[in-house]
Amino acid sequence: MRFFFNKTLELYPRIVDICLANLPVRGLLIGNLKLIAMYSRIFFGLLCVGMLKISTLNAQEEADSLKYWKTGGDVSLTFSQVSLNNWAAGGRNSVSGNFLFNTIANYAKNKSAWDNSLTIGYGLSQQGSDNLIKTDDRLLLTSKYGYKASDKWFYTALLDFKTQMTTGYQDPPTNSVVISELLSPAYLQFSLGMDYKPNDQFSLYISPLTSKHTIVADDSLSNAGAYGVDPGDKMRSEFGASLKSVYKKENIIKGVDFFTRLDLFSNLVDNPDHIDVDWEGRLNMKINDYLTAVFSLQLLYDHDTKTTEIVGDIPVERGAKLQSKQLLGFGLSYKF
Repeated sequence: MRFFFNKTLELYPRIVDICLANLPVRGLLIGNLKLIAMYSRIFFGLLCVGMLKISTLNAQEEADSLKYWKTGGDVSLTFSQVSLNNWAAGGRNSVSGNFLFNTIANYAKNKSAWDNSLTIGYGLSQQGSDNLIKTDDRLLLTSKYGYKASDKWFYTALLDFKTQMTTGYQDPPTNSVVISELLSPAYLQFSLGMDYKPNDQFSLYISPLTSKHTIVADDSLSNAGAYGVDPGDKMRSEFGASLKSVYKKENIIKGVDFFTRLDLFSNLVDNPDHIDVDWEGRLNMKINDYLTAVFSLQLLYDHDTKTTEIVGDIPVERGAKLQSKQLLGFGLSYKF
């Protein structure tokens, strides 16, 4: 911007002189034009200086505002393949891949703290010529605003959103019975409470006022009453209390980063002793700047998510069960 203004100030008098030199008039007209040109040069110069000053102040304000933000994250891609040809011991070709993206954008100024995080995970696998099987599919968005009440406690409001992005099947690799879609289910949770943050690594959020909304946007799943909604309804709302804890530590041992998250929710209106649990633990083990090993484990228990078993070709609904997902992979990783 400064270069542009300097070049403009340098070229403007030349342009005016060229125009005056080629005018087909003389005398008073030329004198008036020169006077007008002189004032216009002064005006244009002041205008450019003013714009340059405003530009400099805006750049300074932008730099000052950015210093209150802390951003970062990591992305990893793990891949595995087995290829067999005339292998006497038997077996099948297989290929699998998993993608994981995590990012944060946290703002802190005076007594205010605003923490934002986004996690996207997706994985596929295939054996032989079978249909693709989804091994991971999640989108988690959390936004938490706090106002400092004391040294380590914050009055806090939290918004939490979870869903998956693609179709999930109950019977892979046949893939004939759909059990999930985009926004089916999705979980939207809003709460008010207190957040204990002794440092940047640990947070314990406790909320006695929590609303949890289970969304089932797909018509067929909604009509079947999936995920606890009444048949035909698109949403089920619950009100209760919740707890959210996050701990993260870089180089917990040399080259190993650790992350864990625990979400608890209890519906105080209906069966408060039924507590929904969502726990995740992850280890990122650095090999070099770009190669890493990832181990993760997630455990879920939701009383409203029923399971179905096939008994002699007949689907039989069972109660809620502990859900688990474990990943161990080696691949590419980049931290920013």
